[in-house]
Amino acid sequence: MGMQLTAIMGNVGLLWRARLSRSGRGLAGLCLVMAGMGAAQAQDQQDDVLRTTLDNGLEVVIVHSDLAPVVTTQVNYHVGASEASSEFPGTAHAVEHMMFRGGPGLSKDQLSVISANLGGNMNAFTENDRTQYHFTVPADDLDVALHIEASRMKAIDMSEEDWAQERGAISQEVSGSLSNPAFRFYTQLVQELYRGTPYAWTPLGTRESFDNTTAADLKAFHDQWYVPNNATLVIAGDVDLQKTLSRVQALFGDIPERALPERPGFDFKPVAARTIELPTNSPYGSIYMGWRTPGLQDEDFATTQVLLEAMGSERGELSAMGYDGTALAGGMGGQLQPHAGLAMAVGVFPQGGDPAPIQARMRAIIDDVIKNGVDPSLVEAARRRIISGVDASRESVSGLASTWSDALIKRGLDSPQDMKAQYEAVTVDDVNALAKRLLVPEHAITAVLTPEASGAPTSSEGYGEPEELTTTPDGPVELPPWAAHAFDNLDIPVSTLDPKDYRLDNGLHLIVQPETASDRVMVSGAIKTNADMQTPEGLEGVSDILEGLYGYGSQSRDRLTLRAEVDALGAEEGAGTRFGLVVPGARFDEGLALLAEHQRNPNFSEDAFNTIKQQNAQALPGSLKSPGFLNANAMLEALLPEDDPQRRQVSPESLERITLEDVKQYFARISRPDMTTMVVVGDVDPEQVREQVERYFGDWQAQGVTPEVDYPAVPLNGPGAYNTPDNAASQSQVTLSQLIDVTRDSPERFALFLGNQILSGDFASRLHQALREQRGLVYGVSSNLDLKANRGRFNVRYGSDPEKAVLARELIVQNLRRLQNEPVSDNELHRAKSILLRAMPMQEASYGAISASLLGLAMSDKPLDATTRAAEQFVKLTPEEVQEAFRAHIRPDGFVTGVRGPAAQ
Repeated sequence: MGMQLTAIMGNVGLLWRARLSRSGRGLAGLCLVMAGMGAAQAQDQQDDVLRTTLDNGLEVVIVHSDLAPVVTTQVNYHVGASEASSEFPGTAHAVEHMMFRGGPGLSKDQLSVISANLGGNMNAFTENDRTQYHFTVPADDLDVALHIEASRMKAIDMSEEDWAQERGAISQEVSGSLSNPAFRFYTQLVQELYRGTPYAWTPLGTRESFDNTTAADLKAFHDQWYVPNNATLVIAGDVDLQKTLSRVQALFGDIPERALPERPGFDFKPVAARTIELPTNSPYGSIYMGWRTPGLQDEDFATTQVLLEAMGSERGELSAMGYDGTALAGGMGGQLQPHAGLAMAVGVFPQGGDPAPIQARMRAIIDDVIKNGVDPSLVEAARRRIISGVDASRESVSGLASTWSDALIKRGLDSPQDMKAQYEAVTVDDVNALAKRLLVPEHAITAVLTPEASGAPTSSEGYGEPEELTTTPDGPVELPPWAAHAFDNLDIPVSTLDPKDYRLDNGLHLIVQPETASDRVMVSGAIKTNADMQTPEGLEGVSDILEGLYGYGSQSRDRLTLRAEVDALGAEEGAGTRFGLVVPGARFDEGLALLAEHQRNPNFSEDAFNTIKQQNAQALPGSLKSPGFLNANAMLEALLPEDDPQRRQVSPESLERITLEDVKQYFARISRPDMTTMVVVGDVDPEQVREQVERYFGDWQAQGVTPEVDYPAVPLNGPGAYNTPDNAASQSQVTLSQLIDVTRDSPERFALFLGNQILSGDFASRLHQALREQRGLVYGVSSNLDLKANRGRFNVRYGSDPEKAVLARELIVQNLRRLQNEPVSDNELHRAKSILLRAMPMQEASYGAISASLLGLAMSDKPLDATTRAAEQFVKLTPEEVQEAFRAHIRPDGFVTGVRGPAAQ
């Protein structure tokens, strides 16, 4: 398909989930201290799982995994937006935010510093029926993570001063979401589907309700619901089950249970058909048909998921709309909550296109399903994929914890195995009966989101010298005794990986990492290519058409035949310049054969080519006028010389002149084994994998001379500023960007990465403290170094109300000058090193992370032990070296400042 559904629907991902998260990076290091275990209810320990309930009602599940020296903790409170009132719909969300402001046993500053030092992944999210707090940290740091959660369960501080600051940040989160037309549509959708119930409002909340909420209101909500008998603690990872339970009992066992308030009821009324029409800033228009479904705790939840999966299949008729030219893309998805859910069919049309034929086709497809049922083979494939997904949770430490949390909290089951049993019991008749009952037009909410152009970017005034703004000094924070020495040592992480590194005779780079956590095998691969460097002049867009042709199958198996064979293997497969395969180990050879045939011989049929070319031609005008494209293009124009290859763009003229022969010739140039890397992770024998890859890829040969795929070096940019209108946005999305004379191989990169961690890498970072915690100017702020082979770029991004955007920028510039003018403190430097070192084991905490890490290193021409080498460099760096790197390579007055949405004031 010329335009993949996942890419087109990037702006509407909120439709498939309604969770709100506060993400962070960083958590702590400490050896586990095991205490004697106090009283607890009867334990249930089987194999690698220990379950019990403490006397105070806290449900505890501990699951062992030896995938990596990493552990995930998830504290699930059985409370969310449903327990809030319609007048104050964001109460649970606001409490989630305030949980990071500290309490009597752990101050805000202590929590920020400890959380930052841990170096793992910290997150929290609020749903309608649950609020979850989770850490993923090195296994030695489990005790610190548990201390934090126990402290927050016991009590938190909620002063009006802290809430005033946090109110500013959460208001920016609301503004950012409301600037997304897809989210605005979602809020209308849930109002219609769930009218008269607590699901009728999203967990996000509103600025008006936050303005009328007091800290006392939030404290009362916390004290009512954040109690052990309303919580489930899931711990998964490289832990000793009994010793871990002992620590849980010691830390949580004395927290008193409390009587819980009465929960709201759910009295769902029949949904009346309605059509919603909204503008969108997306390059594409979308048609949605939505229905209310059974929930995750309904007896039909498994049938509902199988129905959604089957109707969303690549072999299904909705997806076929994107392959036969009816629409740019099509499909089906859904969102299931404990008490109810929603199903959503979607069709995508180009700007200026007529949505009526697509809507008619969608209705005809749904009517046929109601009348004749779902293809039985799609039902069977859907069941197999869902069950495989449950099993695949062991391929990730955090995924393992999440699967247990979801089974217990969202589905009300005893274990993930119970989920599997329910999926296995679903029949074709069950699915067809549900479809007939569910997908009736009389209860469908239809929406049409029509793209509207907002106008071209305009130059704006430059930004002068910042005001003299003060920030809180970053002196040492005295930590509680249990964390006082947790971060003293800066130990180089010991990797558990032992990849086998091969180079086939044809130049293909093969990396094999044996892992035994799952019976599935994951293949990730990529061809090192660059369309901007390799596309012939005047044929811009040829790479997009080639990528689309892979969606039509291979030369010997058309799209439907290939997908049916992949489904029969219980696998997932995709080909292109980035390709992959996930398949049961017992079927690895068959899956690899399919991948090789697809990857090396894409479908070059005239019909497929004509469809993709037509779709791209239809979609291009809307893309060229969209705020997202205009904003990104304006930044490239400001940063790069006019003739730089990175500024090449597809035009209607270049797209029109492309022929099928042009695509074939382009494929022959870029599809090269000597530019290809393949990573295999799973329970495999490396030598056997080498033989199998040799069998299916060994006779693949490169044609012509090795191409140059790296962008050339460029001169540094001058300062500039522009504004891109976006009629849908109420918030200014700001990007500060500049070219720097540092590449991915420059020695100075280590000092810059370390300084960037101090600047914005965690809750205790300078920009987070200055812009969010102390002033509430933004919801989040980030900075990053994008280093290529011959050029580098430094970026800072944030979103804020227009009247706050200039002040936020001034604080950013001030903090950059501060990094240049004075050495960072020993305390800050130690913390940044600790964070980076402790984050490194996370690259081994899942099959996906292992694959991505090894593939990324290989594609960047780095040794496979580059992470360990980087750790050695970070440990040696001094404050003066960080200061010198920022002084030499970052230009506070050299930014191009781009604003999408309302102009900064």
